[in-house]
Amino acid sequence: MKVEQLVQKEHIHNKIIEACKNGNDKARFELYQLYSKAMFNVCYRMMNNREEAEDMLQEAFTQAFMKLDSFRYESNFGSWLKRIVVNTCINAINKRKVELTYCEEIYHYDQKEESQEYEAEFTVANVNKAMEQLPEGGRMVFSLYLLEGYDHVEISQILGITESTSKSQFMRAKRRVVELLKEQKNGRYEN
Repeated sequence: MKVEQLVQKEHIHNKIIEACKNGNDKARFELYQLYSKAMFNVCYRMMNNREEAEDMLQEAFTQAFMKLDSFRYESNFGSWLKRIVVNTCINAINKRKVELTYCEEIYHYDQKEESQEYEAEFTVANVNKAMEQLPEGGRMVFSLYLLEGYDHVEISQILGITESTSKSQFMRAKRRVVELLKEQKNGRYEN
């Protein structure tokens, strides 16, 4: 896309956002259509359940529309909305009083790079399938770090855990995903 098209596209979204702020239901629907698929994917990775992800998506958009007056165009609207989505999912998980398995030790492994033979197995579908098998705490940290782009300091603040716990949860989740992908390749993976 050319710079002019990008600026124009952003300008179009700003008009939709302003219309939403003025109570235009058609604009709200249009904004929902623009962002719902991407935000559903975030919800699904966080909740690991389609029905809960759909509920979280609706709740997050409801909150976003209620808080839309606080959006000041200082950041990308998608980033602002994603933060609401992530917080909505985390709050729902915290309400269930799920306890993360904490481990203050970070395991350091001096392993060589994984061999090229498994590279073909690292497809989005295979990784998503393996992620579904992770314990909730590891899945959340794995998703926030690897897929959503948060660093361990941000994750520790979001989840109320230490930075070292975030790192160890991520390392364990990553190792488990690799194990599951290897099992899947060898035909031992069932789900």
